[in-house]
Amino acid sequence: MRKIYYLLGGIFVLFLTLKINNSSDETTPTEIQTAGFAPDFSKSTLLEKRSFVAVDTLNWKLLGMIKFVKKQHKDYPEGVMFPIINSTLKAKNKKRIAMSGFIVPIDNTTYALSKNVFASCFFCGQAGPETIMGIKFKGATPKLKTDQYVTLEGNFRVNENDIEDWIYHVDDAVIVKGK
Repeated sequence: MRKIYYLLGGIFVLFLTLKINNSSDETTPTEIQTAGFAPDFSKSTLLEKRSFVAVDTLNWKLLGMIKFVKKQHKDYPEGVMFPIINSTLKAKNKKRIAMSGFIVPIDNTTYALSKNVFASCFFCGQAGPETIMGIKFKGATPKLKTDQYVTLEGNFRVNENDIEDWIYHVDDAVIVKGK
């Protein structure tokens, strides 16, 4: 088994040697080091157009890993179910994320992102409040259609205390797919 690894390693070194020797004289050492293995971000036009910010992709399964605990509330004497958000999501609070889902209109100017289409969202009894996210768009609110499937990028925000607000939010949101 070791012989196979040595053979493959030797072929790899031979390939690298031939690649470097066959390259033109105009090749810079940086290009030789990264040739075929990693992008050279120093020359990226993407970086020139916007600053690079790491984006974490969330999914509805992760958002659904939530528990609720009944607590007393001054406005609701019988108590209210408060969310207990898992540590993975708490670590992503106020970080840049990407999230996909269906657009659900809340009123004439406000939208939410839902795991389900409007007819099956939690308003209709088919899911819980963890299956929807409030959206606050960066700049003007775009014109959207009910049940339009989009991917948003924005700042993730969790809410464990305000029972009159969504549990999850995407602030400074921009549509990156599904316009």
